[in-house]
Amino acid sequence: MIPCRVNGATLTFSQARMLPVLDDQTISGLYCSLAGEDVWLLPERALFWKRPATLIIADPHIGKPGAFRAAAIATPEGTTIADLERLSTAIRRCGAQRLIVLGDLLHARSGRTAATMSAFEEWRSRHSSLDIVLVRGNHDTRAGDPPHSWRVMCVDEPWDMAPFTLRHHPESSVAGYTLAGHLHPAARLIGAGKQRLTLPCFWFGAQVGVLPAFGSFTGTKVIAPDPGDQVFVIAEDAVVAVSGAPGGTASAPTASRR
Repeated sequence: MIPCRVNGATLTFSQARMLPVLDDQTISGLYCSLAGEDVWLLPERALFWKRPATLIIADPHIGKPGAFRAAAIATPEGTTIADLERLSTAIRRCGAQRLIVLGDLLHARSGRTAATMSAFEEWRSRHSSLDIVLVRGNHDTRAGDPPHSWRVMCVDEPWDMAPFTLRHHPESSVAGYTLAGHLHPAARLIGAGKQRLTLPCFWFGAQVGVLPAFGSFTGTKVIAPDPGDQVFVIAEDAVVAVSGAPGGTASAPTASRR
């Protein structure tokens, strides 16, 4: 167990526990008690909040490849469909009844191509009973809210679900422990032979936790955790606690509103 303090409450993590789900399968992940709530950090780049059966992701940036192609920049094919399938896997394994997106659901207006919009429509039809909430981020402001047919409730930050404050930008709040996105955090690991590996991560500071970017075509930013911060990298199908990661001088999860 790895303890730390969050808003005066103990935050503990336990590696290699299995998450029971509705279809008698299990999913490896990392369990923690965060602000008194049972949550799981999942290798699908998502956080599952057990009590309200809610899956939380950040920064899917749907349509980013299409936006790049519209600007005549070559991009890989199939990333949107692959990301949506990964999301379906997390929903199915957890038995989630609600999905909360911590900003940047859509990347840009130019990325709202017919193929991208159709892919999400088809995905939504397979998850018709799922409640979806979008806490708007900076890209959502530019891309616009999703169409009504997607049945996504759109709210401005902060959106409080006690004991958490849900935001896109990682800013602390007196209302609760903040869960946010925006930074696309990654940890740079250095091996004994000086080899380097950069992996997406969950980053928990004293008052703010930052989720990894869900989208696979988003890029990352190497973080600089403070002493006492908790960092958990996603290594293929596992979530692994690391003691820290080299970085610059950032002292807490904060973000500019680009």
